[in-house]
Amino acid sequence: MTLPSSDAPPLTFEAARQRVDAYISQFKEGYFPPLLMLARLTEETGEVARVIAHQNGKTPKPGEDAGDLELELADLLFVMLCMANERGVSLERGFARMMDKVETRDADRWTRKEPPQTEVTG
Repeated sequence: MTLPSSDAPPLTFEAARQRVDAYISQFKEGYFPPLLMLARLTEETGEVARVIAHQNGKTPKPGEDAGDLELELADLLFVMLCMANERGVSLERGFARMMDKVETRDADRWTRKEPPQTEVTG
């Protein structure tokens, strides 16, 4: 799958974290309390589920939009970045640790694809 190109530079977790923090920091209220953020995370997960259901056969209710998966996943990421910022943890470091774990633990769990065969000419 190829994503559309963008003129913007690639976004890192750190750059996203800083952008979210700059946005939230301009308000006196700051970040939501942890349990409210957890509720928002659950709500956004439900919205992702709704879009997936609509893309896989569930008919939207009358007047209901089928939804935008890209935007709903980004909403989920925004809440996760808020939660990470409020808790003082790094999603970038956490993601790297998680990938190390699955790449080691699950290295032989799944059936690997066969490498493409090259034709020998001559």
